[in-house]
Amino acid sequence: MAGNIAKRSDGSWRARYRDEAGHEHSRHFDRKIDAQHWLDEISSSLLNGSYVDPKAGNITFREFYEDWAPRQLWVPSTTTNADLATRSVAFADVPLKLVRRSHIEAWVKTMSTRLAPTTIKTRFVIVRSVFRAAIADRVIVVDPCVGVTLPRRRKAEATMQIPTMEEVGRLLAHADSNRASTRKGFRAYVAMCAFAGLRKGEAAGVQVGDIDHVRGLLKVSRQLQREGNTFVTRLPKYGSERGIFLPVELVETLADHIATYLPNADPEAWLFTVGDRPMSDNDIHWRWRATRASAKLPHVRLHDLRHFYASGLIAAGCDVVTVQRALGHAAATTTLNTYSHLWPTAEDRTRAAASGLMRQALGIAPPTPGSR
Repeated sequence: MAGNIAKRSDGSWRARYRDEAGHEHSRHFDRKIDAQHWLDEISSSLLNGSYVDPKAGNITFREFYEDWAPRQLWVPSTTTNADLATRSVAFADVPLKLVRRSHIEAWVKTMSTRLAPTTIKTRFVIVRSVFRAAIADRVIVVDPCVGVTLPRRRKAEATMQIPTMEEVGRLLAHADSNRASTRKGFRAYVAMCAFAGLRKGEAAGVQVGDIDHVRGLLKVSRQLQREGNTFVTRLPKYGSERGIFLPVELVETLADHIATYLPNADPEAWLFTVGDRPMSDNDIHWRWRATRASAKLPHVRLHDLRHFYASGLIAAGCDVVTVQRALGHAAATTTLNTYSHLWPTAEDRTRAAASGLMRQALGIAPPTPGSR
């Protein structure tokens, strides 16, 4: 780095240097030693690669995001969420180098009065990624998001609703309407969510050819997502492409559905349709609300059927990797973070093992299912 210090006529000292691009920068100091310290810091940052042009941080948060976002490999829904998150900040027109942790804390505090902790975390992660991109581009040095505390989320076991076996049975019984309406055939959709654990869009995206009736295997390779007034077909969530082993009863239910509503259908035909198009997000929402009302279970959400499926696998003794693959989670940590409270603890296993030993020693028959 080319730098020097010169004394000015007013007695102050001017320190100058040229950066990697050849641009000159200077600052004035009352003492020569302060000017030398400043030059030493600049020289060190240039050598270790952490140098940031002092003028680079003048770009505002909004300007940087609008330049950075179009280069990201995002699906439309992610772009929509990112736009929503970045529009919600109060520091959009503040130069990046002037954004402080206090700005982020005030933004989080404002959101906490009207949004759920999970929504706040999602928006925070998006905004944090913008600052990290600015650091990677050497626009700023410090991430103002570091150290910001987010609202505490409730534990999964406190918020998760798992329908009972009886409730799922009632929902299945009421899913198909006897009226002359487009709700006919919805029972198979509900069964697929409850006994294969599919997400709403994944179930809507199933085609006739995705079901291997002989092997009892369902291939999940796409999902339907709403986009404006229409729908688009996309890959499932990251890491969610999978094959699901179906119970015989579900295979038979799907076979009956195809025979009744889609006789002689092409393998690429949608399994669930409304007219000549696949069942959209709005179609599913209307049918699910009608099903809940008919079954007198207004509190059950469609996603709760996925929890029902996961809890059933865990109760049957499936390990975390098996459950992860069945649900299409990208990592086992996601499965554990969501369902760890459902797995038997060491205390449960110890008690069960000791109970088995005692019953054998005393010649007591094992308890029958459902008994106490």
